[in-house]
Amino acid sequence: MRFSLFVHMERWDESVSHRQLFENLAELSLMAEAGGFGTVWIGEHHAMEYTISPSPMPLLAYLAGQTSTIRLGAGTIIAPFWNPIRVAGECSLLDVISNGRMEVGLARGAYQFEFDRMLPGLPASDGGKYLRELVPAVRKLWQGDYAHDGEIWQFPTSTSVPKPLQQPTPPMWIAARDPDSHDFAVANGCNVMVTPLMKGDEEVVDLKRKFDTAVGNHPEVPRPELMVLRHTHVHSADDPDGWRPAAAAISKFYRTFDAWFGNKTTPVNGFLEPSPEEKFAQRPEFELESLHRTAMIGTPEEVIERLRFYSELGVDEFSFWIDNSMPHEEKRKSLELFIKEVVPAFT
Repeated sequence: MRFSLFVHMERWDESVSHRQLFENLAELSLMAEAGGFGTVWIGEHHAMEYTISPSPMPLLAYLAGQTSTIRLGAGTIIAPFWNPIRVAGECSLLDVISNGRMEVGLARGAYQFEFDRMLPGLPASDGGKYLRELVPAVRKLWQGDYAHDGEIWQFPTSTSVPKPLQQPTPPMWIAARDPDSHDFAVANGCNVMVTPLMKGDEEVVDLKRKFDTAVGNHPEVPRPELMVLRHTHVHSADDPDGWRPAAAAISKFYRTFDAWFGNKTTPVNGFLEPSPEEKFAQRPEFELESLHRTAMIGTPEEVIERLRFYSELGVDEFSFWIDNSMPHEEKRKSLELFIKEVVPAFT
């Protein structure tokens, strides 16, 4: 099982500049490469300070020039906000810039807040049909001349310029949760990325079961890969209560996610306060002790034990989700500890 870093610039108030956040993201990415991580993943979000990435492409292109081995993942781009020709061309250009290190993840989108601004009138729940039309169209554009007459997009004969270096196709990943999404990904030869969010490792087992079912339904397709993405924080064994600040920070992250996902309040200059703690009084998954069990929080020994379970389950990639509302210095220490004490157990 290999490791990747899932990272964004995240801003919780105006005390840290965007330039500083950019430098922080670059530092963590370079640490991940030096520590043997396989990929760095950066996603797409719009008009929200707590996940800053209007496009992963410029960040990944910058990192391509600063790195030499780590793969560069757009994870994920939001299918309804893109045109197939643009996806094919921009991903190919990143592949050329990085000398064949590009990977692309695609998702249907989650926040109605973003849809209201990027595609007004479209329910976020309709994003799946955009994803299903986009993926095969991009593949064909990478192969050569192709005209498209779909339900959503129509264009005359066109092709991807440039073409990707990786042939026959760069790795494509689909963010999946329900069985239909797993089946679509596998049927189209795409790898699968999943996140159990605030659920325990029983959810990882269930997501692996959905993936295995999809693989079993498509014996004609070579087995794709499965990635599990989890909020991760490693603390020293010398600090038995080191998990508490991490659990509190991840709780704040999820309460902020709830506020944005709920789409009930207009943000002020890109900021939105987390939903109040009392809203979750009857939601045990928000309790710190629960997050200690569900998020990948623990000493190196505790994290190794859980990751061994993932590896034995057949997970191909574990992605260290470092966005968690903690200060950069805390993230850096956690990643250092993971690299120094956890990674060697799997190499």
